[in-house]
Amino acid sequence: MRKVEALTREFIAFVALQARACIFAGSFFVLLALSTMIHVPGLYRYDFLFLSALLIQAILIYKKIETVDEAKTIVLFHVLGLCLELFKTHPAVGSWSYPEPGFFKIGTVPLYSGFMYAAVGSYVAQAWRLEKLSVTNYPKYVWTIPLVALIYGNFFTNHWLSDIRSFLFVAILILFWRTRVHFTFTNIRRSMPLWLSFILIGFFIWVAENFATLFGAWQYPHQAEGWHLVGLGKISSWILMVILSIVIVFDLKMYKEKG
Repeated sequence: MRKVEALTREFIAFVALQARACIFAGSFFVLLALSTMIHVPGLYRYDFLFLSALLIQAILIYKKIETVDEAKTIVLFHVLGLCLELFKTHPAVGSWSYPEPGFFKIGTVPLYSGFMYAAVGSYVAQAWRLEKLSVTNYPKYVWTIPLVALIYGNFFTNHWLSDIRSFLFVAILILFWRTRVHFTFTNIRRSMPLWLSFILIGFFIWVAENFATLFGAWQYPHQAEGWHLVGLGKISSWILMVILSIVIVFDLKMYKEKG
């Protein structure tokens, strides 16, 4: 009985810490849900989401819940995300769309969309600090930098060249097979294979994506006539995006710590 109670307390502590790391993503998700029920006169929904995301970011920095360095990382992911969005939503590609009007847009892409990618980067950066993350047997920069370049590039080139994600997953397993991520909660140091964290985080983002499309954050072609579950194949895309995010944050954190 005591063991069950101890495990329950640890699980609750772990969930609470994860929720704390997801503070930006969680806040944005709440706004997304509320935006389907609340209409601000004279303000498009997409613009409401963009301005609200900026306000959340400012509050987190002001309250020192998020550091300036973490905010810089979020800006980087915002830019990477917007570039990807501009390509994926182009009529010649049409992977998904943003059918609602808005003022704060670049082409057909609302500026709030970049914050959805920034939310992933924010989670990783917050988790690094809150859970006192460290890694062992982590690959050298000479391998991780080309890897993230190939992952990001494949999101673009797979529309007219071969999709190399199978090759990428093999390379990822080879590079990170021995890598473990170490974290702390309830004052106990634990670890797990880094590749397993890639899969788990990617899966939960896919779950969140289904709710996001249900709330109209964006729309896939097969959802044009009504909401349908996002295909399981998208999990692999999110795993690659998670790897991209984690490697960038980890490399930046370790570079700063060494410097």
